Amino acid sequence: MSLEIKVPTVGESITEVTLSQWLKQDGDYVEMDENIAELESDKATFELPAEKAGILRIIAQEGDTLEIGAVVCTIEEGAAPAGDSAPAAAPAAEASNAAPVATAAAKDEDPDSYAAGTASPAAAKILREKGIDPSTIKGTGKEGRITKEDAEKAQPVAKAAAPAAKPTSAPAATVAPVAGSRNERREKLSSLRKTIAKRLVAVKNETAMLTTFNEVNMQPIMDLRAKYKDTFKEKFGIGLGFMSFFTKAVTTALAEWPAVNARIEDNEIVYSDFADVSIAVSAPKGLVVPVIRNADAMSLEQIEKAIAALAGKARDNKLTIDEMTGGTFTITNGGVFGSMMSTPIINAPQSAILGMHNIIQRPIAENGQVVIRPMMYIALSYDHRIIDGRESVSFLVRVKQLLEDPARLLLGV
Repeated sequence: MSLEIKVPTVGESITEVTLSQWLKQDGDYVEMDENIAELESDKATFELPAEKAGILRIIAQEGDTLEIGAVVCTIEEGAAPAGDSAPAAAPAAEASNAAPVATAAAKDEDPDSYAAGTASPAAAKILREKGIDPSTIKGTGKEGRITKEDAEKAQPVAKAAAPAAKPTSAPAATVAPVAGSRNERREKLSSLRKTIAKRLVAVKNETAMLTTFNEVNMQPIMDLRAKYKDTFKEKFGIGLGFMSFFTKAVTTALAEWPAVNARIEDNEIVYSDFADVSIAVSAPKGLVVPVIRNADAMSLEQIEKAIAALAGKARDNKLTIDEMTGGTFTITNGGVFGSMMSTPIINAPQSAILGMHNIIQRPIAENGQVVIRPMMYIALSYDHRIIDGRESVSFLVRVKQLLEDPARLLLGV
């Protein structure tokens, strides 16, 4: 008797997921609660556990988009791995010259013996990406099956040999040197990328988005960090970065300009008396925006630790859906990639987003003198349906004021 393993319900708004990777191969013996696959929704990646012990029979393939409740695989009754009998047969093959011939004949006669030269789902995906024909690979798995490790070690030797073969069929003078590769590859849009695309287009079409700019002299914060970074690291066990200062400045300004922290729901404007700040993070599978809850009540040290924990989970694709939903305001830092200025897109249903950019030494006027200072452009994109120009500009000016005089962040003035 077999048990069907189906896509579980992972959130109210999630209707489908993508099977990103099989952690076990077809025919493997699995224990109850052992993770057998990774599923990717439009918000998070999570693992699919086996609901009983037995033999895994794969139905869905890597890259498939599955609806909630769809059958991913089945688990058949089985007390032990099917491969237990293989080691016992090996000595017999070595003891007799006729045994290997008999084994090969048996495979030819049995139409179900498909393992030899067959790639596992994970191996097949790797070979496709490399452009390698599985028939050219000798598998080291059970009964000659091509494992993921075989695929990772395989090299596309056919392409390297091609240039040497051309002169035999055509004169050398007709073969023009190729300046560069013109290969193309296609990848199916992941659930995360499709959702990002839909939301960004929806925001552009459904909001009255406008962006206002300002610039910040980062010298005071840089001086403060240089003076206290060692003491801060020694006391709290984490470095003192720019993001904690920006988060603190933003939460202070949000309390003074609550419309920037609001959102539209149906025909109402919802104002929040707390600040759940979303921090945009570039993860392996795309942009994710984990949330720091109650950031307005946190110290610089608590903010730095929260950012480090969430960024680590993002890199490992371990963020939960709860950790990426419910923010009231977003901060994104394009400066880490070298961006000098941009107009960030609002993270719906929020009404505003602050964009940080790179720090450039530029000449500015101070007290009638031209001096060189580390300057950063900052941008506030906002929904003009809720936030007026006075509020948006005043909010950004307040953020600038707090950053250029960081003692205000600590004194609350």
